[in-house]
Amino acid sequence: MLRSTVVLSSAVLMALVGTTPSSARPAAAPGDVYVALGDSAAAGPLIPNQSLAQPGCLRSNRNYPSLTAASLGVTVFRDASCSGATTEDMYEGQVTPAGKVPPQLEAVTEDTTLVTLQIGGNDLRLTELVVQCFNLLPLVADPCADDEPEDGENGWQARIQALAPRLERLIGRVAERAPMARIFVVGYATYLPRGGCYPRVPVLGEDATWVQGLITRVNRVLAEQAVASGATYVDLETPSAGHDACAARGVRWIEGYVPTSRAMPFHPNAAGMRAFSDVVTAAIEAQGRALL
Repeated sequence: MLRSTVVLSSAVLMALVGTTPSSARPAAAPGDVYVALGDSAAAGPLIPNQSLAQPGCLRSNRNYPSLTAASLGVTVFRDASCSGATTEDMYEGQVTPAGKVPPQLEAVTEDTTLVTLQIGGNDLRLTELVVQCFNLLPLVADPCADDEPEDGENGWQARIQALAPRLERLIGRVAERAPMARIFVVGYATYLPRGGCYPRVPVLGEDATWVQGLITRVNRVLAEQAVASGATYVDLETPSAGHDACAARGVRWIEGYVPTSRAMPFHPNAAGMRAFSDVVTAAIEAQGRALL
């Protein structure tokens, strides 16, 4: 997910990724042409105010890309993030409830100097998985983790690893379209703590641990592919720990099954977007200082 300073969700990832400078690219500064690509984790469905441009994307004008653009004082900002997007929607365009939208990659042009990319969760249907793990009968229902194979070609490990070449191709295409762009690949947040918080969030403890473990694996692949492709990875999982869907109202950055603020269930709320913007902005600025 990123370029010069790499912050990962565990010591193992730190050792794996390290620091990857990109001295050929300019430091963050006013004058940047910033393009945001991604799915609903970037778009901010239901967070006020929702953009009237491409309304089927459920994109907030207070999502972290918009807040980051304001913080950096960029000259041009194009937000192509769209709820429900997969890696294929970057190339082919996406069908939304309000009609088809253009491929997100079209927003990346030769003059683009800064790109954030957050994608991959919908390729694996992770949001649907969380909903499937909803459980009101813990004494008689089996954990949803038991229904999914861990090994084999249809297992989660294989599916997550299959995301790697898609990310490699996508980051490469972004770099081809915008040779001078600094590319920041943004990871996913902590959605559930280890052991969950049943029944406040009605997901069995072992399922909560399992689901977040899958998200951690996805983040690992995002980090690996970012660094391998010459991008920078931005870790949201670590700073959002303790601000997950189990946290108290006013503390949580991720909403639960029954949101307490205007946001989509199991998605970032407005507070989360502000916090994520701080993390992304700091990563971009830190890289800029390192290149001076």
